[in-house]
Amino acid sequence: MYNLEEYDYELDPMLIAQSPVEPRDSCRLLVVDKKEKTFEDKIFRDISQYIEKDDIIVLNNTRVIPARLFGTKDSGAKIEVLLLEKLDKPNMWKCLVKPGGKIKASSRLLFSKNLSANVIDHLQDGSRIIEFEGNDVWKEICLIGQTPLPPYIHEKIDDPEKYQTKYAKVEGAVAAPTAGLHFTSELIEKIKAKGTKFAELTLHVGLGTFRPIKENDIRNHQIHEEYYSIDKDTKEIIDQTKKNGGRVIAVGTTVVRTLETVGRFPDRLVGKTDIYIYPPFDFKYVDCLITSFHLPKSSLLLLVSAFSGYDTVMNAYKKAVADHYRFFSFGDAMFIK
Repeated sequence: MYNLEEYDYELDPMLIAQSPVEPRDSCRLLVVDKKEKTFEDKIFRDISQYIEKDDIIVLNNTRVIPARLFGTKDSGAKIEVLLLEKLDKPNMWKCLVKPGGKIKASSRLLFSKNLSANVIDHLQDGSRIIEFEGNDVWKEICLIGQTPLPPYIHEKIDDPEKYQTKYAKVEGAVAAPTAGLHFTSELIEKIKAKGTKFAELTLHVGLGTFRPIKENDIRNHQIHEEYYSIDKDTKEIIDQTKKNGGRVIAVGTTVVRTLETVGRFPDRLVGKTDIYIYPPFDFKYVDCLITSFHLPKSSLLLLVSAFSGYDTVMNAYKKAVADHYRFFSFGDAMFIK
């Protein structure tokens, strides 16, 4: 159970989706019954058939920022910066840089005539602290920055909004909570018409979501921290739903991480979480999970294995590969009930 190699699977690179389907809710859906250990092949919009009026669907309303910046050093050498986290001091960010060996503390970076930055510190994990200079820094970043896409997506998307959920509103993520990409506004309204409640929280997805586990014993892995926020009223509505016998349906692993953090620290509604979910795990909030298909040997696959049961999820992935489901961010979805 703790051996990383057990969370590996073979995947034809042709199954890695390079672009989303249109409309969003026309992707395929693998419905997994974790108790009966059975599978059904559906279309995502069919998910409304499995949702009851007493349930609550919890969404992550984070919005991906234009975190990828291109520029030069003052020497003229080309550089790339990926913003990771805004720090407390105005215009100061934690980021990754390319080429890493050439950008040292005290380097000056130029992005446009209205935007430059100084490298303040070189951290042990390889990231940098930079401080921007210019008028209306955030407006300029939004003007020249690009939406960062995962490294396994090699094609450019024609519209950055395709990598945002329909309900994205709180800026701060460097990657999308991809399970939510399948929802259309029409599907949400159709489910609401059944009487089902929706709730929102925020978890800003960080670059760590793509970082592979390098420890053979998964228990030795150190998970990345991510900022989360859930308001008191939302927590009370979710608590009441569970008390009344309704199911809490998490849209994505980011929602699971937030809810299970709050389940352990009920008074900590805003902060950073480094909760690491792998088998076995005692879930306190989440009853059902809508999720994407995740990378082999990833912390996200471990989380889904903890939720579904190891054998069930690995069999589901085996079926998905054999049936040519589309994988990863722009791929198909699973509903685990």
